[in-house]
Amino acid sequence: MGIFFGTDGVRGIVNNDLTEQIAQMVGNALARKKKKAKILVGRDTRVSGSYLVAALATGAMKGGASVVDAGILPTAAISFLVKRKGFDYGVVISASHNPKEYNGIKIFDSLGRKLSEKEEGELERFFACPQIYPSLKVGSYKTAPTYKNLYVNYLKSTASPLEGLRIVLDCSNGASYLVAPKIFRGLGASVVKTACSNSGKKINENCGSTHIENLRKKVVAEKADAGFAFDGDADRVIAVDETGKVLDGDQLLYILALHLNEKGLLNGKTVVGTSHTNTGLLIALNKKKINLIRTDVGDKYVIEAMEKMNLFLGGEQSGHIILKPYLPTGDGVLAAIQVASIMKSKGKKLSELFDAKLLVQKNKNIVVEDKLKVLNSEILSQKIFQISNEISPAGRVLVRASGTEPKIRLMIEHPDEKKAEAYIAELEKIIKQI
Repeated sequence: MGIFFGTDGVRGIVNNDLTEQIAQMVGNALARKKKKAKILVGRDTRVSGSYLVAALATGAMKGGASVVDAGILPTAAISFLVKRKGFDYGVVISASHNPKEYNGIKIFDSLGRKLSEKEEGELERFFACPQIYPSLKVGSYKTAPTYKNLYVNYLKSTASPLEGLRIVLDCSNGASYLVAPKIFRGLGASVVKTACSNSGKKINENCGSTHIENLRKKVVAEKADAGFAFDGDADRVIAVDETGKVLDGDQLLYILALHLNEKGLLNGKTVVGTSHTNTGLLIALNKKKINLIRTDVGDKYVIEAMEKMNLFLGGEQSGHIILKPYLPTGDGVLAAIQVASIMKSKGKKLSELFDAKLLVQKNKNIVVEDKLKVLNSEILSQKIFQISNEISPAGRVLVRASGTEPKIRLMIEHPDEKKAEAYIAELEKIIKQI
């Protein structure tokens, strides 16, 4: 991980960690990396989005690049459009699931893939001398509001009709506020919207994939067949079944894996998860003769493993689902319509599609000032070692730094819920002492 780039691009609080100067530098670096670069830009609904798009475009145009602004669109839409329309780079201005005061910069290559750590490192070398280099020929800027229709039509083409299904959509007041309802309605579903405004002041605020309670209530109240919640840039999805029960990324991954396997479309009979993926899922998939490979947490690592092994399906518990035959990056809206299509084609309720038994998994996020100081603590290392020995082989312990927030993330997996909670409490106490 570099100085600027974390696990999912550049991210920080606007005008604090993420400044106009950094956005200009990124735009200028892309222009310097490729002569006459063509750059597509999209963003979520955050108030700071247009400000950062303008800064990035300014840096790019000073370097001689041409910039096309597609407006408010999901991250995956930019990934799709970069390849479809022949751009050299795609840039998304979004901080995904983070609060409204944050923003970020994600970059895709000409094939719609997120830049690798090596490629991000090469870009950062341009930042060593934080000066904007002008070109003798200034670049150009234009908007492309109709590009979203290409993405909408493409996603509709990947799914079967959804007539008869009543679906609640929580768009987190984010990037999918317009396109997600349009896609579901275009497929024939009856759609109930919640948190589907373009108010950047309310993005991810008590809504979306990280705040699922309102969606649960809405699905039950509306007697809907299912609900889907996306995050701010819609690269994640969490589902709710007709009873109001939550299905996370692990559970959706299982449903999709079984369906693709039945159709003979699960390449290598293998799916990719992460170190967070529930062990119960691994056991259930193995019973169906499907392998599960684990990577580090972060959708970029899942995608890298999928590309190396030419696999079609991967995902994270947080709701990143990658369906590689359709798109090279995670797309919450795409995953949602595929799950809804399975419900429709099988004539089953969402609650009937998941039959695996998951282990108890307790998660806790702790805000810290210095993530490295905590992770390098000898006291914490000793406690992790002790807990690992006590709960092995029935359970697992995972302690890691968030790649996108100032947090340490804890996970205990154990058959006994009370013991899992006790171990989490022990770890939390030590981290707060550090």
